Amino acid sequence: MSAATQGDWMAAQQTYRLFDVALKQRTVLSPSLIRMVFAAPDVANMKTEGPDQRIKVFFPLPGQAAPEVPQGEDWYARYRALPDTERAPMRTYTLRALRPDAGEVDVDFVLHGPTGPASRWAMQARVGDRVGLLAPDAQVEASSEGYEWKPPAQVKRVLLVADDTALPAVAGILEALAQWPQPPEVQAFLEVEHEADVLPLQAPHGAQLFWLAREGAAHGQRLQDAVRARIGPSGIGGGEQPLAEIDIDQDILWEQASAEQDGLYAWVAGEAGAVMAIRRHLVKTCGIDRRAITFMGYWRHGKVLD
Repeated sequence: MSAATQGDWMAAQQTYRLFDVALKQRTVLSPSLIRMVFAAPDVANMKTEGPDQRIKVFFPLPGQAAPEVPQGEDWYARYRALPDTERAPMRTYTLRALRPDAGEVDVDFVLHGPTGPASRWAMQARVGDRVGLLAPDAQVEASSEGYEWKPPAQVKRVLLVADDTALPAVAGILEALAQWPQPPEVQAFLEVEHEADVLPLQAPHGAQLFWLAREGAAHGQRLQDAVRARIGPSGIGGGEQPLAEIDIDQDILWEQASAEQDGLYAWVAGEAGAVMAIRRHLVKTCGIDRRAITFMGYWRHGKVLD
């Protein structure tokens, strides 16, 4: 799916709409992760359908009190047509938690310095600052389809692989699994910037959480090394399988699992290059059926994916 196709798909959905919200609380979770609690009465009309529910966040340009985003059915085409100096920056995030009765929604931000509009905004944000959230509309019955965590009811084993950009989604997935009457076996590989970024997560009893601190290593390298070391051809799978390559500099890596294999269901998200390498290992080397794994390039090193 190209970036343009993904954006057009999002814009075409009648299930999402724009919410004007203000920052109510800013909580430091770790040196690299901040939780923003946004609030507005209209949040009562927002919904979330999965622990990895995708939303879009629009940030104000310098000098603006709030982002200026076109309205109406063709808003996205008019938004994309704006020059860079007039177009509110937009980034994709996970809806971490929603409290519609309180009019509050949580979004966790990864801080990586003033190198992009989202991290820069998060570093400087103060209570009262406004952003726009493109989120599912509770007044629309149809599903937003803006989530990928859709495990079969009979799943016995769950594999989660994520860098810090996907950590909010994995945290929500683990919380959801912990509520199952009979949770599956869970193995999660979680890469963060520093040891101090390791968070206490609610997870099913017996879940194996492997925290991997980069501490200067390349993004995704710790994940690749750990997955290769702990998941090999002798485990799950039926031998090496052919696998089509994806040009991750031209197309977004986004493959939805549609089944499970021998009770296994996997969810892999993070930097696209690392996800591609893990995809090759799990499918080609380990022989795991690609239909049992969701692969998502949340971001690409050196590129902007809105």
